Amino acid sequence: MGILDQFKLDGKVAIVTGAARGLGQGLALALAEAGADIAAVDVIEQNETRSKIEVLRRRFTTIQADLSDSASIGKIIDSTLKTLGRIDILFNNAGIIRRADLIDFTEKDWDDVMNINLRTVFFLSQAAARVMIKQGQGGRIINTASMLSFQGGIRVPSYTASKSGIMGITRLFANELAPHRINVNAIAPGYMATDNTAPLRADEKRSAAILERIPAGRWGTPDDLKGVAVFLASSASDYVNGYTIAVDGGWLAR
Repeated sequence: MGILDQFKLDGKVAIVTGAARGLGQGLALALAEAGADIAAVDVIEQNETRSKIEVLRRRFTTIQADLSDSASIGKIIDSTLKTLGRIDILFNNAGIIRRADLIDFTEKDWDDVMNINLRTVFFLSQAAARVMIKQGQGGRIINTASMLSFQGGIRVPSYTASKSGIMGITRLFANELAPHRINVNAIAPGYMATDNTAPLRADEKRSAAILERIPAGRWGTPDDLKGVAVFLASSASDYVNGYTIAVDGGWLAR
């Protein structure tokens, strides 16, 4: 097999959470472009994602699910198996953020973020891993981490805690699932032009300070994650396990 063939995902089925827009939509599109069939999960309609992926003539199903509710996990797994027949890749991309000074931060804002960003990631990964183990053909679990997996940040205590936790459970899952040929890694996007960063980009002083520190000199886009997403989902990354890859325009290098 040539090296470019190792990046192909033909015949694979991927679940992508938070796939309606932004990074999740870009990630789902990347895996579909590489040959995967997609089960796209979000709490909102996904007509735009559907239209972009169906052009590629990949099988595609949407699953409307509220990831703050643990009952959604069984629905996601069962719907994917019923419609697409198997699970080879799980991309835990969905996430939320709440901003406030730590002395004013509420218990609800803590719980809401931790439930979606960390708790559901763990239990959905657990459920997908059980299917992959039963299938006996290995698999891939990829998590969306953050610059705040490496740094503290300001005014986002639950987000920082959840994304630091993502780096930790990525390692734990990798350790326990490696004997089953299931690789578990994470991608840490830098400052991306998405809904989550809209308040930062709207703040001229904050946006200028961020851009000044990014060697690439620009905000990232969903397209910037496509290459690493396909790499981690494919056999090209067979010996990469338990690692969090920063895609940040050089932010952490400063």
